[in-house]
Amino acid sequence: MLACLFIIISYFSGSVPYGLVFARLFGGIDVRKIGSGNIGATNVLRTGHRGVAFATLFCDFLKGFLPVYFATLWGIEEPLLFLIGFAAVFGHVFSIWLRYKGGKGVATALGVFWALSIPLGVFSTFMWLIITRFVRISSLSSLCVFALSPLFAFLVISKEMTVFCSAISLLIFWTHRGNIKRLREGQEKEIEGLEAD
Repeated sequence: MLACLFIIISYFSGSVPYGLVFARLFGGIDVRKIGSGNIGATNVLRTGHRGVAFATLFCDFLKGFLPVYFATLWGIEEPLLFLIGFAAVFGHVFSIWLRYKGGKGVATALGVFWALSIPLGVFSTFMWLIITRFVRISSLSSLCVFALSPLFAFLVISKEMTVFCSAISLLIFWTHRGNIKRLREGQEKEIEGLEAD
C-alpha cells in the first residue's frame, strides 16, 4: 500500500509542468508557443531568462529525485523503487494537468537516476555536459546519454538496473522521435539563449 501511494504521488509530482508555470509567472510567456513548443528547460532558455530556465531544470530534476529518495527512506526497495521512478518520468511526459501531454522527461529521469544510484547519476550528468559542450544540441546529448545508460548499468551496477534504464531509455527515445527526424535531416537547432541576460 505504501509503495502504491508513492507511485501515485510520484506520478502527480512528475506531472507538474514547472517550465510552463515559471515562464508564465516570470515572463508572461507560454513556452508551448515558442521554439520547439516543449515545456522543458532548453525551450524555456529560448525566452532569454536563464534564471527561469535553471529553476525549471532544477525542479524537473527534483520531481524525479525526491519521490524515489523519500521512498528509499521509508524502506521501499527495488523493484518497487523502479516503478516509483518510472511514474515520475511518465508523469512528466503524460501530464494530467496538460491533458496527458508534457515534456521530454530528461531532467526528471536524471533525478531518478541520482536517487537510485549515485554512480549512474554522475555518469549520466557528466556525459550530458561533456557531449553538450561539443555538439551544443540538447536532444543529441540526451539521446547519447540514454543510449549509454543501460550499458553503464549492466557493466557497473546490476541486471535489474539495466532493465530499468532500458525502459527509461525507450521512453526518452519515443519522446524525442521528432528530434531524431530533425537530426537525420540536419535541421535540429543548437541550444539557444546562453548569452541572454
